[in-house]
Amino acid sequence: MAGTAVRGRLSWQVATVAAVIEETDSVRTIALDLPDWPGHRAGQHLDIRLTAEDGYSAERSYSIASADGEPVNITVERLEDGEVSPYLTQELRPGDQMEVRGPIGNWFTWGPHDGGPLLLIAGGSGVVPLRAILRHRQRSRSSVPVRLLYSSRSLADVIYREELDQYGRSAEVNYTLTRSQPPDWGGFSGRVDDAMLARVAWPASQRPLAFICGPTPFVEAVAELLVARHYLSGRVKTERFGGA
Repeated sequence: MAGTAVRGRLSWQVATVAAVIEETDSVRTIALDLPDWPGHRAGQHLDIRLTAEDGYSAERSYSIASADGEPVNITVERLEDGEVSPYLTQELRPGDQMEVRGPIGNWFTWGPHDGGPLLLIAGGSGVVPLRAILRHRQRSRSSVPVRLLYSSRSLADVIYREELDQYGRSAEVNYTLTRSQPPDWGGFSGRVDDAMLARVAWPASQRPLAFICGPTPFVEAVAELLVARHYLSGRVKTERFGGA
């Protein structure tokens, strides 16, 4: 079973980079080898700590991109003015090491016993923990219905696109592109709004379980729209992220 959500009870351990996977021009997935990892649940996150030769250290939190029982992966989006993400996405190599603490957080987690139907809504790299939930649902052979609405700047910016497109009928995957769309684009365009949710979201009468992850303004706006559609506030789970 995954570890506690209380940081004070967790210890730092050394992780070795097992592999790196380039997801987009600015996003990379990092596979970590953690011999003492206690296990995690889909939707949890971890802390990493990088320490320079002069002793200066920086800590950041990242969602775990892998399902329960899978090796620990994180997916990092590069922010050009970031302190940590440029190193992780451009300089880090297999064999390099970093300190890791986790897993952390139990509110934004899902298991088959939590039921559904599931509505997963992602903004940008907020898709990372939702990908973990999708993978866990598939690995556990759950029949809980699921719909994903993924807002991205462009098709080239969609993280895990090949993997997400392979779900077919087993998971309904919808994209909305906010800045540019291909000429033959058949998906949604623009920001997530009530009209879009009217087409994608489960009816409130089915008591859906919603997970929303992305930048704070995105998460707050979508959560408000779902509550206005009579979703139960206790079944609308949110996770926000900031700079890196």
